[in-house]
Amino acid sequence: MEIKAELKNMGLQHLSGLTERKSLGQHVFENIKQAIIKGDIPSGQRLVESRLAATLDISRTPVREAIHKLEREGYLTKRPRGGFVVLGLGSDDIEETFGIRGVLEGYAARLAAIKHDEKDLEPLEARIRTFQQHLDNGNLEVLPDINTEFHELLYALSRSPRLIKMINDLKDQIYRFRQMILKDAELAGMSNEDHRHMLEFIKRRDAKGVEKVVREHLMRGQTAVMKSIKGNSV
Repeated sequence: MEIKAELKNMGLQHLSGLTERKSLGQHVFENIKQAIIKGDIPSGQRLVESRLAATLDISRTPVREAIHKLEREGYLTKRPRGGFVVLGLGSDDIEETFGIRGVLEGYAARLAAIKHDEKDLEPLEARIRTFQQHLDNGNLEVLPDINTEFHELLYALSRSPRLIKMINDLKDQIYRFRQMILKDAELAGMSNEDHRHMLEFIKRRDAKGVEKVVREHLMRGQTAVMKSIKGNSV
């Protein structure tokens, strides 16, 4: 019970019961990474290799592998006095990621307006309705996943596998941003309204119009994220 409680406190309850050595380091890596992305492990939290290994009741080797991989991917940084801390999102990271997203996602929306079939739009409409229902009921915690589903369906309408892969390479970073934006009900409402506008332009096959809406949508998102990290640093 103590181990389970410790894992829950660290946002790693899904790691309880790991006993197989095969790919254990990868299991630990993926679970810690997802906990960071979803905000279960907040920025600034300290992670200590020996404590993690003891809590999980496994050797330090797979934990060490996971931690160093997370460090290489930019999720953790080493502390001078030992241990690691979860890295927050810097303004340069935010500006760069949103800038890239504006180009890629704007182009994907443009292609979607040109290439879609009418039957392809119902799943997008369904996600907008579901998002609004949960927003109206105050279920903000489920909104990032619904939002992600909407955008992935939209990207798919571009019919461009290479473009979709390029967007998906930013998926984890994008999800961290969505978590920050959609915890605010007002911003979540604005986001869903943007989605309605995107769908309207796509229905009219207005490639230029939908690209403009997507870029404006992302600029508002960038502003919200920047405001959030500045507020957290005060």
